[in-house]
Amino acid sequence: MLNDPLANALSIMINAELKGKGICTIQPSSKLIGGVLDLLKEKGYIDGFEKVDDGKAGIFEVKLKGNINNCGVIKPRYPIKGNDLEKWESRYLPAQHFGLLILTTTKGILSQDDARKNGIGGKLLAYVY
Repeated sequence: MLNDPLANALSIMINAELKGKGICTIQPSSKLIGGVLDLLKEKGYIDGFEKVDDGKAGIFEVKLKGNINNCGVIKPRYPIKGNDLEKWESRYLPAQHFGLLILTTTKGILSQDDARKNGIGGKLLAYVY
């Protein structure tokens, strides 16, 4: 039984990156994991992904680029305001303008830059760099 499917998905991706694999399989799939993968594809961390129906929860097949140095979930999922993002960036990212904080907001799953542009806060989900 999985306690945190997002943490499992990110650890599968980082382990595949460290081994130098081009493709990894994430199981089970969910809307949250799909949203995070969409954001990673948009920001250039992965080449793409495809959802495969296996008759159960589904599987994501992710094509990796080799751009991920580290990633992980942020527990607990801290609620943050739009103007508090710099504090969290300095805590979880190695340098300014290097990496990505992933938030869940009322507008969907966004990066910290997109949340700052829209002037909204949310809950921290994960970091990637």
